Amino acid sequence: MNTSTNRTAPAREIAILTALCCAVLIVQIDTSVTNLAVQPIGRYFRVPVATLQWVVDAYNLVYAALLLSGGLLADLFDRRRVFVAGAAVFAVASGICALAPGIDTLLAGRVLAGLGAACLMPTSLALIRVLWPDAERRARVLGIWAACNGLAFAIGPVTGGLLIDAFGWRSVFVLALPFALLAAALALGTIPESAHREGRHFDVGGQVFGALSLGALALAGIELQRAPILSAMALAIAAIAGTLFVRVESRHGNDAMVPLPLFRQPVFQGAMAATAIMTFGMYGAVFLLPLTWQAAGTLGPAGAGFALMPMALVFALSSPFSGHLTRRLGLGSVIGGGLGMIGVGLLVVAGSVADGTLAASQAGLVLAGLGMGLATGPLMGAAVGAVEPRHSGSAAALVNVARMAGATLGVAVLGTLYAVFHPDVRGLTLAMSLGGSLQIAVALWAWRRIP
Repeated sequence: MNTSTNRTAPAREIAILTALCCAVLIVQIDTSVTNLAVQPIGRYFRVPVATLQWVVDAYNLVYAALLLSGGLLADLFDRRRVFVAGAAVFAVASGICALAPGIDTLLAGRVLAGLGAACLMPTSLALIRVLWPDAERRARVLGIWAACNGLAFAIGPVTGGLLIDAFGWRSVFVLALPFALLAAALALGTIPESAHREGRHFDVGGQVFGALSLGALALAGIELQRAPILSAMALAIAAIAGTLFVRVESRHGNDAMVPLPLFRQPVFQGAMAATAIMTFGMYGAVFLLPLTWQAAGTLGPAGAGFALMPMALVFALSSPFSGHLTRRLGLGSVIGGGLGMIGVGLLVVAGSVADGTLAASQAGLVLAGLGMGLATGPLMGAAVGAVEPRHSGSAAALVNVARMAGATLGVAVLGTLYAVFHPDVRGLTLAMSLGGSLQIAVALWAWRRIP
């Protein structure tokens, strides 16, 4: 951005950065506040746990499935236009959810919100790369953008809990409206048009088969208890769609939506798998714990939000130190240590369920939050560092897809494991034990395989 020829550039930059930060806040806060609203939504509409899983996963699934396409659409059809459209779609979706007369309408709104998020997040990063070409200034802007991620994770649970206690579950969806509208208004007035169409194309086959495979996997996990035949059919569809996805993408080579040659790098493979496993356990935990606390009468929505806050704060505060630790100890040690902390933390939560000790659960969550803060950045670094520089953007985008795919499947699989034994505490114990054990297994791999 040329500040020498435009006296209003500093104010304009602040306005643009405010728009981008608003986008991050609404997308990241959405998941945490929705997790707290799940139990009141279930009570209001009188629906089972499997339906409540879709309240969270309808958003996660669409977000994960369209994340790569959102960035491509921004390059093809103008980044400002796609950003504004994403903010507008998110605002409309929030209004639909807030006014939903039935669970089907609410789920439709959640799907639409996922679409808006898939347009907003990759486009905001693309705009930062385009509008701040100077590496040093761009790094500062990225730091502010990343800090908003941590802030959203920290304030989301408490804000959502207080709103639900004061105004009911519909209020958490109203929360996004002013931020989405502000982001759209600021973007229209300040962000210049920009696109990069040369050599780019929309990979219809890859998008369709990739989304179908992930969606069928989520359906198989969520419906396993209620409809085992449907679950088996969905699993078969996921396998077929996944095979077709690989076949379609292999034809495009390095120009594919998902460049398959990247997966020939063992470290990249491992970083993708570790990221998915990490969010599988963590998102499953933050979905199930507020649901359990509220259903058992242990805590209300605000209490559940405050109970999650220490974990969120530790995550936000520890994340900046991961780079320093990586330089001193190496990627493998920090990633392995972080994932190991998550695993032990979730196992502590599993062990505390039977006696209902909230303090022990919080201690486990704090340890898990610390581990997530230490592992998240290095996992991205491991993935990007394992590929050629020209593929670094694709690698970073794929890690985010793995993050949301793991979150989607964590809510689906761990939520179903919980539902099978609900309201018996064994369901939560088994779910947290599985999530924790997977973290430890991947931690051991990271210690041995990542330098």
